[in-house]
Amino acid sequence: MTMNKANQIDMTRWLALGSLGGLIVLGLAWEMWLAPIRPGGSLLALKVLPLCIPLAGIMKNRMYTYRWVSLMVWLYFTEGATRAWSDRAPGNYLAMIEVLLCLLLFTACALHVRVRLKNAPRPVAAASESTP
Repeated sequence: MTMNKANQIDMTRWLALGSLGGLIVLGLAWEMWLAPIRPGGSLLALKVLPLCIPLAGIMKNRMYTYRWVSLMVWLYFTEGATRAWSDRAPGNYLAMIEVLLCLLLFTACALHVRVRLKNAPRPVAAASESTP
């Protein structure tokens, strides 16, 4: 059973939007309430601001947004991987969730771009190119 193109695009779009939203919520909750570096929260919560920028592009299904988000997400993956091995509980568990969300976001973006490019109409060769 195969999914049609529209279903695949919608599925990857919602997966990207959900994992991006999850990263934003996790980052704020982590640095403000769950396991802040300083009691009462820290300015490290501002790390989620760059994640808010691609929200509109993903909601509008812009290909360019999916491409650059798939690169930007590795910064958050690196932070999560580093803190997963260097923090104590509960910070290390939150970092593992961040790593998982980053992998989901990357996968969703990569699949979205792949499906859209695979099903894009082929450009028609110009008539002038075929004549000597």
